[in-house]
Amino acid sequence: MKLIVALIVALAIMLAAVADEDPGHSKHGSAFDSGMRTKPWVMNGIGNTPFPITCKNKEVQQWFNQGNALLHSFWFEEAERSFRWCLKLDPDCAMAYWGLARCGFTWFTRSPKHLDEKFTDRYRKFLNEAIRRKDKVTDRERMYIEAWEYGYAQDLDNRTVVIVDKLQAIVLKYPDDIEAKALLAFYNIGQGSAFTNQLLIDQVLAKNPMHPGAHHASIHNWDHVSSVQAIKSCEQYGKAAPAVGHARHMPGHIYSKIGMWHEAAISMDSATRTELKYMNDRLALPFETWNYAHNRNYLCYIQEQLGMAEASIKGSRDLMAAPQDPDFNPSDGYGFTQAGKFGLLRALLKFERWDDILKPGTISWRDGNEDDDYSKAYAETLANLGKGDMVQAKERYASLKTMYDKRLEKDKSAENYLGSEFHTAEGLLLAAEGNILDGQRALLDAAKMEQDERDNHNYTDDPPSEPWPIMRLVGDVYFRSGEFNLAVAAYERALKNEPNDGFSLAGLAKAYNAMGDRMNAEHYAGRLMYVWSNCDPGLKWMADVKALGLTAKPVAETPAKERVYRPADLDSIGPSNWQPYPAPKLDVLNVDGKPIRLQDYRGKNVVLIFFLGDSCVHCVEQLEAMNKRMTDFEQKNAEVLAVCSAPPSQTKPSNALKDIKITVLSDTNHENARRFASYDDFEDIELHSTILIDGEGKVRWKRTGGDPFKNVDFLLKELARINATSQSK
Repeated sequence: MKLIVALIVALAIMLAAVADEDPGHSKHGSAFDSGMRTKPWVMNGIGNTPFPITCKNKEVQQWFNQGNALLHSFWFEEAERSFRWCLKLDPDCAMAYWGLARCGFTWFTRSPKHLDEKFTDRYRKFLNEAIRRKDKVTDRERMYIEAWEYGYAQDLDNRTVVIVDKLQAIVLKYPDDIEAKALLAFYNIGQGSAFTNQLLIDQVLAKNPMHPGAHHASIHNWDHVSSVQAIKSCEQYGKAAPAVGHARHMPGHIYSKIGMWHEAAISMDSATRTELKYMNDRLALPFETWNYAHNRNYLCYIQEQLGMAEASIKGSRDLMAAPQDPDFNPSDGYGFTQAGKFGLLRALLKFERWDDILKPGTISWRDGNEDDDYSKAYAETLANLGKGDMVQAKERYASLKTMYDKRLEKDKSAENYLGSEFHTAEGLLLAAEGNILDGQRALLDAAKMEQDERDNHNYTDDPPSEPWPIMRLVGDVYFRSGEFNLAVAAYERALKNEPNDGFSLAGLAKAYNAMGDRMNAEHYAGRLMYVWSNCDPGLKWMADVKALGLTAKPVAETPAKERVYRPADLDSIGPSNWQPYPAPKLDVLNVDGKPIRLQDYRGKNVVLIFFLGDSCVHCVEQLEAMNKRMTDFEQKNAEVLAVCSAPPSQTKPSNALKDIKITVLSDTNHENARRFASYDDFEDIELHSTILIDGEGKVRWKRTGGDPFKNVDFLLKELARINATSQSK
């Protein structure tokens, strides 16, 4: 007995030592070290999707319902926060663990045979906890847990089939369970007839007409199949969950594919503003919200289609200027910078801003990156052609061809994603040299490659990375060579790929007018005038059509009636471009007990660090690393402040901190840590945070979690970006 007691005591001491070595880490293990670590709040406007579960605390049901509603709209981050609070109230709740597992084992991860364990490890742990407890819940709940247990087993060939089969079993056994039907409808997309799947969705809507998951599923169900069939759900989804950016975003997918550009812009702009409002209210940065970059890039594309070049370019540059992060938005990876860069390039090409493309620094090309080198050569070939500089155009085309040939030597399949651009450049160059026939042939080859990609559902249109349907360029070449009938045919084909594309409408108006067909010319001019009713002044395509002297009036040819997009009408939601948010109040004491506030450092950048005291080895290592670079921080006009919960009486005589020049401050009741979201409300423990605040008192970057941030070089680089932004104002 004494031996057992001794072992227990030894184990307790060992666990305490481990905990002491890892302050800021969850006592529940690594799965809980990531994700949201502050208390949720009651969220209105997210939809109503009650899902009864077994729980010991009545309040758990409320938070589980909130998490479930958020999952229906793919708001995984916030859903996790709600499910974690369920465990705070009922640590043995099996369905709360299942909900957490669903935040990572999602519709997006249904296909891979072998799941990425680096990403899914924590969700695997959540799922295992749910499985351990599945005998403590109802039969219905057990079936849900087992659907994920078997459907997300590692190395599974038929993952979607397994999940669909398990969800179908729930529907058959519990026909009144509309949550099972909503999930089944989502996972069944692409498994059979979209029409049949819609019948299942309609059963959900018959009981809950504003079910966000059902409307969401309907939009995905018909996307790339028969988009017009989703219009009804597009009209309802944003109303069902108006506080969810993704609910406002998804209708824009459908509207853009059917040429309802104004409605698409309202959708994407509303979504962007809704997401930005959430970020500012909850101290989140763009790279902490998974859908923001995708949404903003999509809005840029739609604004292009409305002839709003300046708004689109501003949005792309905003994405490029968004806070970077070495893990979540690296400058040299495929993060916001890349999304903004290629959005900007798309707009500059589409609106023929040749000088901007050729101006060094306009586009942040990555030196030595083969994808960037290829895109740069392609863009500069077209830009030089546009300016009439044939010498430079040929030189850049030669570089493009060399790179194209080398890529094909390494990988023949590269032709599938590089060939259309190469043949486009080739065709435009040949046509500019006067070799019209070969130029047309090369452009038609490029157009065929694009069409094959579209027909095989391999074409990127979410949003498109290419600035145009290539048949529109074919139409331009035919028009310039006086082949107006062929130009009309090419523009019409382009409109099938991008309905109500303003550039093709302008081409049709001009081509029909050149043929003497004033009636058709006026028809297409009227359609252009409607689509581009709020376009930027001076666009040459609109000017060319107006110069024809037609008596056209704006006319809408859309599958349904739409509102006209006026950005100012949406200002009440919030800004459409990211802006750094004001930092919360900082009210701390220095080592002498003197009050220190953030406004005391107005005009200077502040590196604000929340650390766990001088007993935290990792914290001291972070501060020592920062201390070695104090001269560099001073050169960046930055003050480094380190805040902990120890009172001044302990921080002043600290041996561990005595050689550190950083200003050490006290936050004795964690009030400041809570305001800056540097406190774990689930486990009531302090967290590590590093926050960059500019001279105007606005947050520009932050990192919070179980470990201190030690990448000093990154902080200095980001401070340099902050300074550059401030100087450009």
